[in-house]
Amino acid sequence: MALRIVFADDDFLVREGVAALLGECEDIDLVDTVADPNSLVKSVALHRPDAVLTDIRMPPTHTTEGIDAAKRIRAEFPGTGVVVLSQYVEDDYALELLADGVAGLGYLLKERISDLDELVRALGEVTRGGSALDPKVVEALLARRSSEASSPLRSLSEREREVLQEMASGRNNATIAKTLFMSERAVEKHIGSVFSKLGLNDETEVNRRVMAVLTFRDAVG
Repeated sequence: MALRIVFADDDFLVREGVAALLGECEDIDLVDTVADPNSLVKSVALHRPDAVLTDIRMPPTHTTEGIDAAKRIRAEFPGTGVVVLSQYVEDDYALELLADGVAGLGYLLKERISDLDELVRALGEVTRGGSALDPKVVEALLARRSSEASSPLRSLSEREREVLQEMASGRNNATIAKTLFMSERAVEKHIGSVFSKLGLNDETEVNRRVMAVLTFRDAVG
């Protein structure tokens, strides 16, 4: 039996092109195409498709509307799987999408659309409550995890990271204290701990602050 699909993309030409492509596939029954996340949710409520195929970036902000819609659909219509499409590998978006669990969710690059067999497999997988992640996305997530695991900032407490972030913004101890609602003494204590954990004990005060900020920027940027 063909999978009943709703497709969402704000670009008219993309919608028409993908609709034509999916129309050639016997395993897919495209029941609706929509241009924005609100229309997508309404369409799912009306048609109750097996799965949704949606772009990540849609109006009004063209950022995470597709992800937000995916989470809402999975919450309100758990029988509907969702595969989101992205032009590029964006590991932050992938992490946001999968933050609450991977069941019934997929993340593919748009270049995969032309491989109908792979696309059908992904849609079928999320329909069954599984997950479907693009190999390039998996690679990016693994690289990110490895980077975070080896980051010198990993040993810092949340408060120490906040203090270091303020230092990286060019603020002095007094301003950091006001910004984070701390005493200057507490700020000095946290900074001392940051220096120690980053192995900056043998430098002058000025050099230690500079090196700490450079370490922060290198790790997050």
